[in-house]
Amino acid sequence: MGFKCGIVGLPNVGKSTLFNALTQTAAAQAANYPFCTIEPNVGDVAVPDARLDKLAAIAKSAQIVPTRITFVDIAGLVRGASKGEGLGNQFLANIREVDAIAHVLRCFEDDDITHVEGRIDPAGDAETVETELMIADLESLERRVVPLEKRAKGGDKEAKEQHTLMAKAIALLREGKPARLAELSAEESEPFRQLGLLTSKPVLYVCNVDEGAAANGNQYSIAVEEMAKRQGAGCVVISARIEEEVAQLPESERPEFLAHLGLEEPGLNRLIRAGYALLGLLTFFTAGPKETRAWTVTKGSRAPQAAGAIHTDFEHGFIRAETIAYDDYVSLKGEAGARDAGKFRLEGKEYTVQDGDVMHFRFNT
Repeated sequence: MGFKCGIVGLPNVGKSTLFNALTQTAAAQAANYPFCTIEPNVGDVAVPDARLDKLAAIAKSAQIVPTRITFVDIAGLVRGASKGEGLGNQFLANIREVDAIAHVLRCFEDDDITHVEGRIDPAGDAETVETELMIADLESLERRVVPLEKRAKGGDKEAKEQHTLMAKAIALLREGKPARLAELSAEESEPFRQLGLLTSKPVLYVCNVDEGAAANGNQYSIAVEEMAKRQGAGCVVISARIEEEVAQLPESERPEFLAHLGLEEPGLNRLIRAGYALLGLLTFFTAGPKETRAWTVTKGSRAPQAAGAIHTDFEHGFIRAETIAYDDYVSLKGEAGARDAGKFRLEGKEYTVQDGDVMHFRFNT
């Protein structure tokens, strides 16, 4: 299981440059004019995880297979998008299809790159986009809630439950707050997600800074970080231009290039980790002579669900999960050492998968 993250923002903030770097392609045209991205570009990229190499070396694997993440580069939004301005209708439709939003904010000054509103104010840009999404959500809910209310009053239990959830979202939106701030019980989370609200999706603010601010950020990114904290949103600082340059370098030259800029790793790594945290994802592994592979499930997943990430038959016929914690697998040099040290466990259907677990599933065919 991976997830689909939409890259959004105003025109000319660096969305397509970031997308090009992420996918190591020039599939998205990066040009200095609005709407250079008209159709959403989609790219699958491998999730970098240093643990894979260590596991593969111990298991003497012939192949390493990372898990993957999908990024969607979505056309730039402008004020009035909720009313169809610019490419508004298309923009909103594309956002509905993603699991999370990476909101790219311009945190750099450059007279050669125009700003659609003529000023550098990343927090203001974020508010512009969020407002358009909130307006679209509110209009959608107000249309849908009227017939639902009639059914709820008529005794329809499902309609009553939906009406309660919609009422929570409407109350927030009318206060100028996104739907993701709704207080929900565990049972309400999935039905609320199914309402398909744009502002219910988790948000990660991506501060696109100039090369000189890539290591420590700048006054603009600091303002965004403070805003993200108030909202409970994620935030990463990245120089899309640097990421694009790194993507074009041979693998062997990248560490030296990054070190010269005061960076320990590519921004992509930080972006993906932040995305994982945002959606509550974790990674487990399978390791053997044939391959070492990373798999992704949501936090709280039980062992059968993890088995199902590999193949639905594994979940349906689940018996046990042979499980070794990553640190134990590495320190004890593999499965044999883990067995001898008593760190090899047989877990049942109620076992909650932990990040880094090395697993092998027993199942009935």
